[in-house]
Amino acid sequence: MKLSKSGRIALASVVSLGLGFGATACGPSNTIDFLYVTASQQNPGQISVYKVDSEAGILYQITDSPYGSGGRNPVADVASPNGKNLYVINHDDNTVVEFAIGTDGKLYPQQTCNLPGSYPSQLAVNKAGTYLYIVETYQPNFSLSIPGPGALVVFPINANGQLGATSSLCQPVPNGTNAYFALGNNPTSVNVLANGNFVYAVNQSDATIAAFQVGSDGVLSSIGLFKVGTNPNALASDPAGKFLYVTDGATNQMYGFLVQSNGSLVMMAKPFQTDNLPIAVAVDPRGIYVYVANFNANDVSAYSIDQSTGNATPLAGSSIYAVGNGPLCLLIEPSEGRYIYTANFLSNTVSGLALNPATGGLSAVQNTPFRAALQPTCTAAITHGNHTVSQP
Repeated sequence: MKLSKSGRIALASVVSLGLGFGATACGPSNTIDFLYVTASQQNPGQISVYKVDSEAGILYQITDSPYGSGGRNPVADVASPNGKNLYVINHDDNTVVEFAIGTDGKLYPQQTCNLPGSYPSQLAVNKAGTYLYIVETYQPNFSLSIPGPGALVVFPINANGQLGATSSLCQPVPNGTNAYFALGNNPTSVNVLANGNFVYAVNQSDATIAAFQVGSDGVLSSIGLFKVGTNPNALASDPAGKFLYVTDGATNQMYGFLVQSNGSLVMMAKPFQTDNLPIAVAVDPRGIYVYVANFNANDVSAYSIDQSTGNATPLAGSSIYAVGNGPLCLLIEPSEGRYIYTANFLSNTVSGLALNPATGGLSAVQNTPFRAALQPTCTAAITHGNHTVSQP
């Protein structure tokens, strides 16, 4: 299989971590969150579901968990903004599976769609919950034996959570006669700005970012390619859509870009140092901190964001926080932005860290790490209910 993150990691598979929310009230004491962790070692893959103690960040696996992922080697998942659906891509089957999320956090498979190319590696949903974006390692007619460029597939999301146009389920947004939009070699990550107007994908082998503008019908128009680093593998944007951050596994750095009004990117003056083999990045829902998971260092790097320039500065005092072995990605809980979870591929655990909104500092939550199904990995999240993210 192709790796969904850095080619420097000899992993057997890649999986995903997601977050969903059940029926809630605004106050933390009444909030019930659910964490979804996919795992790839079993065939079919698994999805473990945890209830989150919102006052302490502790995880409790729910009854009936884990669930089947609907295919082999699930590599990523994302939940709809309304908290009603979870989407999972199965790398080895070239499929995306839609699950309904019950108010008790349980999962119910609804729809399986075949993808036009092969080896999907990551996915994202826009804030409005109307489009799902999936990057695939290969376009149609290419494969491991005939390597070639990748693809970006766009699915409309119906009001009931199903994918494809209402009259033609599972049908992606067309690009002329194609069911995909062309990318470069080995795309590993995709990000859509909060306003939904622009989408970005990392081409790892080409060391570029592909930028697209989203039309009113979901059709993508290329803005261009932007060079970045040596071995880029993940990207994230801030909630205001002003800054884009990209990790580079070869140089142990994070690159920052200023997003222009037309969606083009201007690189910040210099990259920001990370720990060994950064492989995932996330911005907190307030837009004032950015965090990086470092696979080989078994830790998370923390930075504050300059709101004018986007420069990322390591937090004062301690800016490195230990987690389990081989954190492959991380998730910032978005309903209140108070917890971070990392999926630790090598130790088969999930680590929980409490986020201090006033300082950005992290501290281990009680009972962390939490046991996960074998080979847990990447991250995805949704916002649900009437929560207001508190400012420091």
